[in-house]
Amino acid sequence: MPALTVREADRSFEWQRWPQAEAFVGRLIAGGVEGNRFATGLAARLPAETGTALPVWVDHLVITGGGSLERTLAGLGYEREAIRHPRGGTVHAHRGGLFPRIVVLPDAGAAGEEGVGEVAEVAIKVESVADFVRAHDLGLEVVGQPMGPYRTATVPGEATSFTALERRAYRGFEPFPGDLARDGRMRPQAARDALAALDLWRARRRRFDDDGEGIRATRATLERAIELAGDRDLACHLIFQAEREYWQSRNLAARVQKERQDRLGLGWANHDHHTFRCSRRSFPDIMAMFIRLGFSLRERFHAGRHAGWGAQVLEHETTGIVIFADLDLAPEEATQDFARHRLEDLPRPSTVGLWVALHGESILDAGMHHLEAQFEFDALKEGLEEEAGIKTMAPFSDFPFLRQAFTAGERWPVSRARADRALAMGYISDAEHAKFLRDGALGSHLENLQRREGYKGFNQQAVSAIIAATDPRLH
Repeated sequence: MPALTVREADRSFEWQRWPQAEAFVGRLIAGGVEGNRFATGLAARLPAETGTALPVWVDHLVITGGGSLERTLAGLGYEREAIRHPRGGTVHAHRGGLFPRIVVLPDAGAAGEEGVGEVAEVAIKVESVADFVRAHDLGLEVVGQPMGPYRTATVPGEATSFTALERRAYRGFEPFPGDLARDGRMRPQAARDALAALDLWRARRRRFDDDGEGIRATRATLERAIELAGDRDLACHLIFQAEREYWQSRNLAARVQKERQDRLGLGWANHDHHTFRCSRRSFPDIMAMFIRLGFSLRERFHAGRHAGWGAQVLEHETTGIVIFADLDLAPEEATQDFARHRLEDLPRPSTVGLWVALHGESILDAGMHHLEAQFEFDALKEGLEEEAGIKTMAPFSDFPFLRQAFTAGERWPVSRARADRALAMGYISDAEHAKFLRDGALGSHLENLQRREGYKGFNQQAVSAIIAATDPRLH
């Protein structure tokens, strides 16, 4: 299998594993859950009912411990953030791994066992706090402005509070933050304008005869969405909510799993990354739209001399959204900055280019190729098959720290116009043209992902294998 290479300039994104940090955070979560009867019951239900475990939902922990605990966190890779917490605590985030943030309250006595602070609050992320409260018949009042940046509902416990929260482009901890009020995010009409921006993106035109025209129209819609939302970070949150909805409408496994998670009021708050397949010609324009929304370019890959594809990873700091954007790539183009410089079409496309030719750009009518969310690998596989007969493909990563597999692909119809164009361009044969018109072609998947040890990266070799395995010509 050809090795996938990270370019030299991206060496800072060679993600490490953090087993000691994972063990430390795991003890904190376990201790916090033990102190809240409701949390204990929810944690027990999650694997069988949703294929997930409680730690992937944890947004942050509030603990006591003072300065000694802060030194412990620093030794585990945590860094202090310049964010205010209402209870006067210091906020710590782990930039090198996927771990919840930790709020350390002023020292209120001795730390817990082995220097692990006493857990005062476990806070989990959900898409809608109201849905979570309703799903569990809690009868709690939701604190925070509708469609606002931070909304919460808290279940008191014997020793630990358990909070469900929803975030909209906000990393703080206040339902009515003064800094966002000064920026206009808390004005009376903010909820109305946010819903208008969301509906604008939901209702936008996605199908065009010319993809270039479609990209230009989408860019104009994006600017209008930012204007309506009043903030590009909020617009990003809303746009990706709509993109998940569109992908879900075209994928059965997504609908089944969303329903399973919604039964417990969770939504897609466990999303890991969103995969957009792009043509070579439109790639810089699409990247420019994501950058306009506040994304930063993270690592990019090329897949060796024979694999035929490359990818750019992007991350949005405020919302936490990650994009994996892929395209066809020739070996001699590996060192080029393809996120910013346009590439001409190849004479014959590889897997990604053919998928775009048959279905369209992910940012337009095709939608995302897949959403990858974090699960308990075996529990999700068994749950989807038992509940809906949904099969899972063989894993393309199977390590203790990273397990990945696609659900069986959703087959989409191929329009005659797209099939005829692909035939005229020499992308497909007459036999393939007839087959795609008759049977359709692989379209989308749900990706089952289990991460351990805070590992934030991708299995570089295995991505090549799964891209090759999903080439429409093979199915």
